[in-house]
Amino acid sequence: MAGVTDRPFRQLCKKMGAGLAVSEMVTSNSLLYGSEKTKRRANHEGEVNPISVQIAGADPQMMAEAAKHNVDNGAQIIDINMGCPAKKICNVMAGSALLKDEPLVAQILRAVVAAVDVPVTLKIRTGWDKNNRNAISVAKMAEDIGVQALAMHGRTRACAYMGEAEYDTIAAVKQAINIPLIANGDITTPEKAKFVLDYTGADAVMIGRAAQGRPWIFREIDHYLKTGTHLLAPTVEEIHSVMLEHLHDLYAFYGDLTGMRMARKHISWYTKGLAGSAQFRHSMNTLQSIDLQLNAINDFFDELKSKNDRLVYIENDAEDAATDASEALAA
Repeated sequence: MAGVTDRPFRQLCKKMGAGLAVSEMVTSNSLLYGSEKTKRRANHEGEVNPISVQIAGADPQMMAEAAKHNVDNGAQIIDINMGCPAKKICNVMAGSALLKDEPLVAQILRAVVAAVDVPVTLKIRTGWDKNNRNAISVAKMAEDIGVQALAMHGRTRACAYMGEAEYDTIAAVKQAINIPLIANGDITTPEKAKFVLDYTGADAVMIGRAAQGRPWIFREIDHYLKTGTHLLAPTVEEIHSVMLEHLHDLYAFYGDLTGMRMARKHISWYTKGLAGSAQFRHSMNTLQSIDLQLNAINDFFDELKSKNDRLVYIENDAEDAATDASEALAA
């Protein structure tokens, strides 16, 4: 979720009901010696508490220094990422690559826990590959060292994001530890959130990709877990308003040019699956100013409002699929 869960997105998710929003992952060496981009990723000014900062790296001392740096700059929780499957992270033996080296995992955890006086949490996967699921041993180690909560994605490093997440290993880990466990992976609906909580015994669920363009999923899940009933779908007026507020926060946070470019993917996520959105999303990538971007958005939503006061998503839209394919090839 690096490049997505920036401060504007985190603030929006918390406003929509998320209990905790973790920062974009920043590697420890980049955090200590990095660019303006890295500093921006560590920017939490005005953010709603608690502030959880996610770090990644393979050097225990550097990870400890990065943790202290973050706490000195307002972090209230330090989250260690040992779950990222990205090649650029695993190639430097960080992220989920660390699951292959349990002694190094222990060294990193001890160094970070000893370095700061705030809670340290850990994100892992079920293991390195399907023949090497070592989440239970890593989880027990983390608890013994002093990690105070564990998040688990229900895939191995080798699986990346392919196939379906499995929850048996998460359930087994929950039985093996006493610290809170947060389940993650393929949780896209309120019903799936309840199923995962019931099946694994986890204390919470973590939402990632499912919140892209749909930040109201947090309030939907919360309402469903409390009442067993569904909230009404957001109105066209509300989603238009939420989207505009999000985009203006992006423009202010990144500056006009970068903000306009960063906004494109969010606009695509917000409108994906809506009737008539394929051509709109395609043309959005050609607009080169904030004014043109906002005018196009307002025109699109005005047209939607004239037809229906609630968002109506369409399934298997051929035009949408064709546009998605062309966008993927262009990327």
